[in-house]
Order: sequence, then C-alpha cells, then structure tokens
Amino acid sequence: MNMNIQNLMREAQKMQKDIEKTNEKLANTEYEGNSSFVTVVLNGNKEIKSLKIDFDDKLEGKDDMEMLEDLIVVAFNEACK
Repeated sequence: MNMNIQNLMREAQKMQKDIEKTNEKLANTEYEGNSSFVTVVLNGNKEIKSLKIDFDDKLEGKDDMEMLEDLIVVAFNEACK
C-alpha cells in the first residue's frame, strides 16, 4: 500500500512538471490578428508583443483616430481567437 502512495506521488509530480512545461510553451506562443491596416501580435498570456499600423496615407487626420482605435480593438480580439 505504501508503494502505491509513492507511485501516485511521483506520477502527480511528473504531471505537474508537464503542466508547467505546457503553460510555458503556451505563454511563449505568439498569436496575430489583423484588421484593415492594423496588426496586433500577442503572447499566450494575452499581452501585446507588437502593434503595427500601416498608414500609407490612409488616415486623413484626427477624425480617423476613432476609427483607428476601433480597428485596434478588432485586431486585438482577432489575435485573442
């Protein structure tokens, strides 16, 4: 009976190490989302790694800022998927 408990403990420790490795791998994975001319790259912790806006004279001025903010939100949510 004592041997069974030791085996269970070893198996539980192995499973915990496997879970930690998997979580680390997921945290280091990058996800990309795009919306028009905005690209967002996130890591597995849903932290923004990079944000790229390709203006190419597409924005005329301050009036477009609200639209740009909306596009960033869409790109962020797409990257989260």
